[in-house]
Amino acid sequence: MTSRVVVLTGASSGIGKAAALAFAARGDRLVLAARGQLDLATVAAECGGSPLIVPTDVTQPLEVEKLAQAAVDEFGRIDVWVDTAAVMAYGRFEDVPAEVFDRVVTTDLLGPAHIARTALRRFRIQEQGTLILCGSLLGHITAPYMSGYVTAKWGLRGLTRVLRQETRDAPGIHVCSLTPGSVDTPIYTSAANYAGFVGRPPPPVDSAERMADAIVKLADKPRAEVSVGAANRLIELGFNAMPPVFDALVGPLMRRGGLSRQAIAPQTGNVFGHEHRTEGGPGRWGRGAIGAAAGASVLATVAALRWLRR
Repeated sequence: MTSRVVVLTGASSGIGKAAALAFAARGDRLVLAARGQLDLATVAAECGGSPLIVPTDVTQPLEVEKLAQAAVDEFGRIDVWVDTAAVMAYGRFEDVPAEVFDRVVTTDLLGPAHIARTALRRFRIQEQGTLILCGSLLGHITAPYMSGYVTAKWGLRGLTRVLRQETRDAPGIHVCSLTPGSVDTPIYTSAANYAGFVGRPPPPVDSAERMADAIVKLADKPRAEVSVGAANRLIELGFNAMPPVFDALVGPLMRRGGLSRQAIAPQTGNVFGHEHRTEGGPGRWGRGAIGAAAGASVLATVAALRWLRR
């Protein structure tokens, strides 16, 4: 194995933190970036090997440029750039304040755009490099009460496709996309919330470490897109092949599986600022939530089989 220089934006928690630990275990040299320096310092200590820490707000293009320059100044190049930075807001579209919706889209879509622009310019100079952008199953389907996040991830999916088309002339440059399903991270409990109840990832829920493993594999052997989630393909099939069935089920399932029973007052969460967080996203699952998810899976499977037999 050779030691690579890996920049990770969104490295302070969740998938980004897990990826940092996975790359560190491999022996790669790391540049860790996120809004919160305290969280970054904690992750750096767990990684060992003295990673470079660069507090960065991905919504600010100049800060992203400074991050890239700091990486090059320290290590001479950037081999891999992984972006997992994201925020989320719950609530009906009309209930989410405009400034919160806009900030979610700015962070989750324009942030990756700033990163891609900076990374690709550097990769053009080097004539090589791998950019890994973290999308979402919600970039392939829609779900109520998450309009800003869904809007951003659909946009990111389109942008990533364009970037792959535009780098066909550079065989040493790779643009990859990871598509996670539900993952156990703090993004749900840290989200802005106007839905009345604390969010949680609907089952089945994967670990951040599984996503990190997929990211390291993409860095080792780049592919256009990797979808990681036990139910991802089935859910996409239902969304694309049976829209009326999907739309009838997704609202009740979101209320049962995607929102806990823990009440919460309207708040902006970490959308506008970082906070020190502990790992772990989902709350306790009651029989109702698990039963709803299992029932939906059965219904979706039956509907899919009927559709395939037509």
